[in-house]
Amino acid sequence: MSASTELAVVPPKETALQVFQAPNGLDPYLQKIRDEIDAFVPDTSTVKGRKAIASIAYNVAKSKTALDNVGKELVAELKEIPKKIDAERKRMRDKLDAWQEEVRRPLTEWQAAEDARIDRHNEAIAHMKVLATELGALDAEKLQARITELSAFQLGEAWEEFEAEAARTKESSMTAVQAALEARKKYDAEQAELARLRREADERAEQDRIRAAQEAAVELERQRVAQEQQAEREAAAKREQELKDQAAAQEREAENQRLQLKLQAEQAERARQQAEADRIATEQRMEQERQAAARRQEEAAEQARQEERRRADAAAAEIVRQQQARERDQAHKIKIMGEAKEALMSMNITEELAKAIVLKIARREVPNVTINF
Repeated sequence: MSASTELAVVPPKETALQVFQAPNGLDPYLQKIRDEIDAFVPDTSTVKGRKAIASIAYNVAKSKTALDNVGKELVAELKEIPKKIDAERKRMRDKLDAWQEEVRRPLTEWQAAEDARIDRHNEAIAHMKVLATELGALDAEKLQARITELSAFQLGEAWEEFEAEAARTKESSMTAVQAALEARKKYDAEQAELARLRREADERAEQDRIRAAQEAAVELERQRVAQEQQAEREAAAKREQELKDQAAAQEREAENQRLQLKLQAEQAERARQQAEADRIATEQRMEQERQAAARRQEEAAEQARQEERRRADAAAAEIVRQQQARERDQAHKIKIMGEAKEALMSMNITEELAKAIVLKIARREVPNVTINF
């Protein structure tokens, strides 16, 4: 072989991929190079021989570079294929996501409107319930305003599936507020009656005092006139004795007057004490009735609160139970689907492809294939 012999022999571009993919596919080309090398007889005794050795070694290196470059070009072309595939996949995903959003938009808008409708009904029912709370501190005017507000809630088809619950809530709230209003009116009437009785008792006591004083004054005047007339009739006959008698009589009269005034005062005091006793008895009776009414109202309100609390606790427990069941079911499905994905990946499938296959099966998009949860 001459020093200029060209060893580099590469497969054509049209078949290069098949050659490099096949086991030992480059052996025919390597064998040609080996044959050239074996046919060369090295001679180091001359300058020309030594140059020929160096030349053929250089040509072997060039052959290596030429074959390696063909492989590198194939790898570079193959690396572009995944990029193109990924770009097309992204374009496909973006477009299908947009189409999915477009197709689902009426359902999304309907769901938003449905949620708003349900919230509107629930808020109205909750407000009716609030109107029946903390009634004990309200006066009759405020209680009547709550009745008016409850009456303004019109039942009918506008409540849709909430109509029955709204009717029950309105009826129970209206009953509670009306009961509170009746109790308040009764209490206010009792207080007004108690004030009236107090005024009447005070007026009677004052009138009795004035009347007793007037009667005492009249009696004193009458007795004074009678005494003067008696003294004048007896003055001419028995002046001295009359004077003595008159002195004694005046002393007795004064004592009588004191006794009469004392009796009148005692009578007035007994009348006042009787009026006071009547007033206290009336106040005690009305206070007992008010306390009984307040207890009945508090017991009714407490019973309503306990009933509402039991209903709320039961509803909250049911919500928690359902949420926990959904979470357990979701965790179970994720575990099963994860195990299926791992099994597929054990067959040299990429994680992304394995995940896509499992999701497609889970959505029942693969005929005759299911995942048992």
